[in-house]
Amino acid sequence: MFPPEKRLIPRVAVGALSSPLEVGADRAPQAAADLADLLESLGCEVVRLGAVLNPDLAAEAGRRMAESHVHAAAMVAVSWFEDYLVFDLVEECPVPLLLWSLPGMETGALCGIQQLTACLKQLGAPYRAVFGQFDLPDCRERAMAFLRATALAYRLRRARIGFAGHRVGGMCEVAANEFALKKAIGPRIVPIDLPRLLAAAEEEPDPPMQQKWLEVVNRASSCKVEEAEGLDSMKIHAAIRRSVEQFGLDALTIGCYPHLMGRVCLPASLLADEGIPMACEGDVHGAVGQLMLTLLTGQPTHNTDWLEPLDEKTVIFSHCGAGSFSLAENPADVQLASVRLMGRGVCALFPARPGPVTLLSILASGADYQIALLEGEAVSTAMVFPGNPLRVDFGVPVGRVIDWIHEEGIGHHWMAGYGHVGEEIIEWAKIAGPDLRLVSFSPS
Repeated sequence: MFPPEKRLIPRVAVGALSSPLEVGADRAPQAAADLADLLESLGCEVVRLGAVLNPDLAAEAGRRMAESHVHAAAMVAVSWFEDYLVFDLVEECPVPLLLWSLPGMETGALCGIQQLTACLKQLGAPYRAVFGQFDLPDCRERAMAFLRATALAYRLRRARIGFAGHRVGGMCEVAANEFALKKAIGPRIVPIDLPRLLAAAEEEPDPPMQQKWLEVVNRASSCKVEEAEGLDSMKIHAAIRRSVEQFGLDALTIGCYPHLMGRVCLPASLLADEGIPMACEGDVHGAVGQLMLTLLTGQPTHNTDWLEPLDEKTVIFSHCGAGSFSLAENPADVQLASVRLMGRGVCALFPARPGPVTLLSILASGADYQIALLEGEAVSTAMVFPGNPLRVDFGVPVGRVIDWIHEEGIGHHWMAGYGHVGEEIIEWAKIAGPDLRLVSFSPS
């Protein structure tokens, strides 16, 4: 079961803005409480600020926000208000702002928010504004997409990505720029001594590893590898797991190709179920993309290459077989087998399950970063590639998407998560700032 603590829960300070002279100002305490109740019902953790009516209350609210380490502030306007209330608030705690204006012809609430967003735009402060009653589904969806994006930004700025071994020779696109990555997206890279990790794996005692291997075999429909290969994979998994705990890693990557092919694939499958993505081929960017999608979807993700179109509208994505068993369309299809090309180690082979998917591809581009976004619909597929084939329908001729990829200079590694979370990614990219370039495919 996916760990609850790995799920993305926005922590939001909630208050109301008004000016005492204005019509509707007396609604502020109730509106603040109503918005707090709403966001709690939608899955947020809430810090209640109440009515923010003057500069002293604004500064005090900002200090409470800072003490609570909130990801964002959600402020509802019930009337026109002085813009400096928000200036003083974010001076104490500079977080993204969700600004919600309630309707009212004489209140001036919408005027107040328009006045404020004009200022925030000039100051380069991240915000999202919505207008309407609290019960409007569109307002709720837009608000939650933004708040989830703020939580994602908070988590990424504190994320640690482990990097063991090397990035694949002849694959420049996966080379990370540590300074630019930290500046544009947030994670820092933690080097892991690969020889020491492998030596630690060899020291694992056999009996507990045999028991864990048996548990994995019992989860699969068939096993075509020797026990010795399975024990090696379980020992490497145990050693990686200790490194994750030692360094506080949120995700990691290992330079598997070619020397560790098959030895680290099953560990990646098992770590995914623990909410710890592990990317292939020393691709730090892949690990970051998987972490983003894992946080946003609350479930394991696919680490893939863009492979081959099957018809005019669908394309196959896959790597060698390092996906969580939960990603299989049919659990009875999961087979434990050796890795392609090498004929050794253990991989979990199965066709991927259908459903809406979001795909990301991240690339260092000089002094900044590029992230590419696609959304599509995964459909059922046969075992057309010895890995975890994921067949995606983009609703347009695949040739159009391929042309877009070449024109934008997008790499061949794509991380895929179930669910359409493109709106959250777009909002997050705005929060991340000018050192990140988002490119997304438009079917129109």
